[in-house]
Amino acid sequence: MSIAPELRQVLGSARFRQLFTVRATGQFCDGLFQAALATFVLFSPERQPTAASIATTFAILYLPYSIVGPFAGVFLDRWSRRQVLLYGNLLRTVVVLGVALLTIQQRSGLDLGLAVLIALGINRFILAALSSSLPHTVADKDLVTANAFSPTAGTLCAAIGGLVGVVLRSAVGGGDTGSTTILVLSAIGFTVSGLLALRMPKQLLGPDGSKPGDTFAAVIRGFAEGASALWRARPAMRAVSVVTIHRIAFGIVTVLAILLLRNTLNPPTDPEVALGQISLVVGGAAGGALIAAIVTPGLTRTIGPVWWSSISLVIAGFVTPIGFAIQTLPSMIIGGVALGLAGQAVKICADTAVQHRIHDDHRGRVFSLYDVVINIGLVIGVTLAAFTSPASGQSPFDLIFLAVMLCATALLYLAGDRSERRVAS
Repeated sequence: MSIAPELRQVLGSARFRQLFTVRATGQFCDGLFQAALATFVLFSPERQPTAASIATTFAILYLPYSIVGPFAGVFLDRWSRRQVLLYGNLLRTVVVLGVALLTIQQRSGLDLGLAVLIALGINRFILAALSSSLPHTVADKDLVTANAFSPTAGTLCAAIGGLVGVVLRSAVGGGDTGSTTILVLSAIGFTVSGLLALRMPKQLLGPDGSKPGDTFAAVIRGFAEGASALWRARPAMRAVSVVTIHRIAFGIVTVLAILLLRNTLNPPTDPEVALGQISLVVGGAAGGALIAAIVTPGLTRTIGPVWWSSISLVIAGFVTPIGFAIQTLPSMIIGGVALGLAGQAVKICADTAVQHRIHDDHRGRVFSLYDVVINIGLVIGVTLAAFTSPASGQSPFDLIFLAVMLCATALLYLAGDRSERRVAS
């Protein structure tokens, strides 16, 4: 069955379109915000990044998604979600303007970190409200299509916002002034996103009171139950562990790429060139992920998900460290392609393993735990690099560790699968 008629049905809902415009506007501006933040902290002529500053930046960017997300439902099941979208975005406007004030004063310490943490925590809360509201805007039969389209399109809006932010920053002169300008623009956009929510009736998005809301204790209990279910389903547990280890590797490589391009391969006084080159490396990783998305379904049917995941990890374990050891832009892009391919391959295979191996009654809790664990994995990776990499990014230890970790993970993954097959037979 073609998805086009189903998507047309979803887009034909006026309520869905109203909710989606709130998401699209907000996530586009979130891309602007994150681009401004990253360029201010890591690509400003006034400050040279260290591994520690990069680790702190990524911890601030990702930990709110890990910590706030699971507990958001406690409040979203009690408060009007339309009001959450309205006042959450307006509050985010105020916080982001505060961040802009700090950047124009060139303050990059604890006060900036706390303000950014609050802004991103509000963003995670708003995203949870959008997801919780979706069933109130489409028919039940269209919910799968709406769930596939809305978050994916929102993520695309965020990526476009990030790209626009980088381009606009350069257009208005770059530096801290450019970052501050983008922050102000994002704050204006958050206000627009909040006001767009007023097009919907206050009670349209729920909660409707038909289902008792979770408590904090219930959320924690759900994590425990999800962990227990995952532990019993060993193939799924191994698959999630492989994704987490890859995220650790991705965190390490991200730090090395930024340090090499910002501090070693380009003059420290010319961060705009480094910013353009890191965008190419990130583009290489995205290209690798796209290749994996195309070839993984066929290869998993041919050789199986465990074998394909392991092969992709070995490819990344050789190609990525070698590419970064050569320390040229083309070699780093190739290394990014290999790591992106492995990341998407193991993620697709792990998602499928969880869906097949975990009973539907526990699947949501397992995926919530899964999301938290892989985000923490990325933070662990950048933190490891903070302790082991010099400011130049020239770290043979990290590259050797990366190669050993990825290849050993591949071998252990294969060994665990073979052992289970022998026991089953």
